[in-house]
Amino acid sequence: SADESISIQDTTIIENGEMAKYLIIRGKTYDSISGLSAEQRVLARDVRQLKDLFQQNGTRLSSDSMRVSIQLDQRVIQQIFKKARFVNQMMIDAFRSNVYEAPTERLDIAFLDSVLKHEIGLEKLPTTFEFMVTDEFGIPVEFEHAPKRYRTDVDTTLSHQTLLFPSNPLDDDLYLHIYFPKEHSFVFVDMLGSLVLNILLLALILAAMIFMFRTILTQKRLSELKNDFISNMTHEFRTPISTISLACEAMNDPDMMTTPDSAQPFVKMIHDENRRLSVLVERILQSATLERGDLHLQREDILLNEVIHDVVQNAKFRIAHTQGSIEINIPKELIHVTGDKMHVTNAISNLIDNAIKYSGEIPTIRVTLVKVGDTLELTISDMGIGIKKEHLNKIFDKLYRVPTGNIHNVKGFGLGLSYVKAIVDLHGWDIQVKSKPEQGSEFKIIMKN
Repeated sequence: SADESISIQDTTIIENGEMAKYLIIRGKTYDSISGLSAEQRVLARDVRQLKDLFQQNGTRLSSDSMRVSIQLDQRVIQQIFKKARFVNQMMIDAFRSNVYEAPTERLDIAFLDSVLKHEIGLEKLPTTFEFMVTDEFGIPVEFEHAPKRYRTDVDTTLSHQTLLFPSNPLDDDLYLHIYFPKEHSFVFVDMLGSLVLNILLLALILAAMIFMFRTILTQKRLSELKNDFISNMTHEFRTPISTISLACEAMNDPDMMTTPDSAQPFVKMIHDENRRLSVLVERILQSATLERGDLHLQREDILLNEVIHDVVQNAKFRIAHTQGSIEINIPKELIHVTGDKMHVTNAISNLIDNAIKYSGEIPTIRVTLVKVGDTLELTISDMGIGIKKEHLNKIFDKLYRVPTGNIHNVKGFGLGLSYVKAIVDLHGWDIQVKSKPEQGSEFKIIMKN
């Protein structure tokens, strides 16, 4: 038996003083029975020159391949020298079927179209596409019966390109170009799921960060309110406690035992301060009750004229020493409203107290009640220091007080207005506020009977 092998390589030969490229086709054969081996070479300037050589008169070399020799004649460039015996019909067929056939003969364009359609469908790519085959110079190959998807005007700058038959070095290079007209929309749709997921994740992260920062700011604000509340509460309790302590020391004086009448002012002082402490404690307990949601209104018919009159009289008594005034303007007819009398009274009292505290040395308060259709409007206004615009939406928050620095010139600890707002909301009413710095404030309760 004989083993044969064929190899092709290129070389350079100096021809007439110039460098010229040639192909060397080398064949080896080995006869294992006889132990003989042979090696022959064929030199060609172009692979196409082999065609004439292989077809020339069907020439075959003699069986004694050991006597074959190849001589290079520089004067006959286009002729290929004697070939070796073992370059057999297989090599001839290879050159005939691959090298020398035109691209239109080498490619079944309809089969290529069906393969592309099948593979594109498997890869779930856009089914609308166009394709083109070009030679190594970029010239489109014309097919006589081309499918509709085959175009010779495909823009190669927008198409996807690949080399056909990359494993055959003897072929002319042919390139396949595929163009997807809807490529961008397809890519967008394909990425839409991931894009939406990324946007949702980004939104979730952003929401978590906003929530975290808001929580931090809220905790900081609550901490500041707590500290202010403790400071204000301590100040409010310190005054009556100190007064009671001084009164007790004075009553312990031995001289007081001999003149009991002299102790009466101190007894009254202790009684008043004790009452003041009770009011402060009651406000704190009311705030805690409202915070827990345990407050239940005892609704009844309230004669609003009477309630307003009693609250105003008490307030006038408290400002008698200041030369201040409280003007009251309510209808002469009896005005009735349904609600919890105790809490409605406390709410109105808190608003008037608040007006007194922020009115300076000589308070000027106006209390007005008017009937507007089916509603009642109770307005309490003052001509005090007023409230800046940035604080108006916070004054009903629990423990909030309009900042005055470290100066504690206004009594209270931020529970009055939050209590008023809670009572108004529980009754289903509304409260509005208007204020301008240095011009005073106006609180209006709109009651629906």
